[in-house]
Parts: sequence; C-alpha cells; structure tokens
Amino acid sequence: MSGFLKKIPQDYLDDMLVRLAHHSAGIEGNTISLPATVSIILNGTLPVSGGATVHEFYEIENHKIAFSNLMDHLENNDKLSVFIIKEIHADLTDRLQYDKGQFKKNDNLIIGAEFQTATPGETPFLIQQLVDNLEYRLENAATEEEKLESILDAHIQFERIHPFSDGNGRTGRMLMNYSLLQEGFPPLIIEKETKATYIELLAKQDLRGFMSFANKILAKEQKRMQAFENMKKEQINF
Repeated sequence: MSGFLKKIPQDYLDDMLVRLAHHSAGIEGNTISLPATVSIILNGTLPVSGGATVHEFYEIENHKIAFSNLMDHLENNDKLSVFIIKEIHADLTDRLQYDKGQFKKNDNLIIGAEFQTATPGETPFLIQQLVDNLEYRLENAATEEEKLESILDAHIQFERIHPFSDGNGRTGRMLMNYSLLQEGFPPLIIEKETKATYIELLAKQDLRGFMSFANKILAKEQKRMQAFENMKKEQINF
C-alpha cells in the first residue's frame, strides 16, 4: 500500500464509504437517507421509520463488502483487472442479481442515451482493452493531470460499454475510485444532486467538462480528508 493510503484515518474511510454508498446508490434512484445509510454501513441496521425497501437496503449494504475488498486490493497494490471488475460488481449486486459478476448475455440500453452500448460479444474484449489502455496511460503519464484524465476517460468508456445487465453505474464509480486512490488522488464522490450534470457529461463523452467537474469535487474532498487527518493528530496529541 502506498504511503498516501497509509496516512488516511479509519474515520475518514468510514465517512468516505457512507457518502459513496449514499450518493452512488442515490444516483440510481435509491431513496435511503444519509443518516439511515450511516446506520446501515456502521451498525448493520436500518431505521424502521424510513420506509425503504429490502432492495434499497441491499444496494447500500453491499457497498460495505465491495469497499472492503477494494481496500484489500489497494493494500496489495493490485492493478485493475477484469477479475477485480467482476468481483466488485458481484459484491455490489449480491442478493440483487442472478448474474452478479458476469458480463451481460443480452443487449442493454441506457434510458435517454442516443448511443448503443457494446454488444455481449464485444464486451469481454472491450473491457480487457479498457484495462490495458488505462494501465498503459497511467504508467506513461507525465503529470498528475494526465493521470486524472486517463482515469476519468476510462470511466466514461466503461459506462458506454455497460458490461453488466445492471449495476454498471455503482460498479463504474467504485472502480473509478479504486484507480484514483491507487494513484494518490482523493476519492471522487459524485453527489446525487449533481446527477443530471454527471449523466450529461458521460453521454456527451465530454472529457474536458468531466475534468472540470471532477477537479472541483476533488479539491473539496482533499480539504475534508485533511480535516480528518487533523482530527486524528489532535486525538493522538491529547
């Protein structure tokens, strides 16, 4: 694990997981509140007054095991692979999909999108190509900006391929954050309130716009991460 990751306090990782689960699931229509997400992730319970469905509960809870496995891979410094992509999808869709962790067998569509996603036959090759291209671009990037551009471009392409029958958005955002953390960036937690802008950027393949969108979020996240690090130092000094 890189020195960057070793410095991250556990409280911040818990905070990151809660917000990632809440907003990533919320982008897909999940109605569970942020306080209820805290209860699910940290305590394994759902307040009975929330009115959430079992499906929504699993959408949130599944982020916990997916995030744990993601952190294990980061600790081992494992490069992104097709295996990791399928594993994260299987974790996120556990108890929700019969075909968890398997590439789609039938054509799928993105509602409102004007482009066609990859066919089932094209998908394995395109995902392997995406993994290989991202690795090459990261290894040859001359600047942090080039690294970030490579990761965000891979996310756009992943969502256009749409390799699974369902769960592509949650999986893609988790994988994007895997690459960001591995390269020393803060996580990119896209809030559900910005869903319309985010979806439009993906649909238009607007990498420049996505870079601008992401940089603002990353700067804000860096300050949040630093605040948690400062809290940890104060507790140690006390």
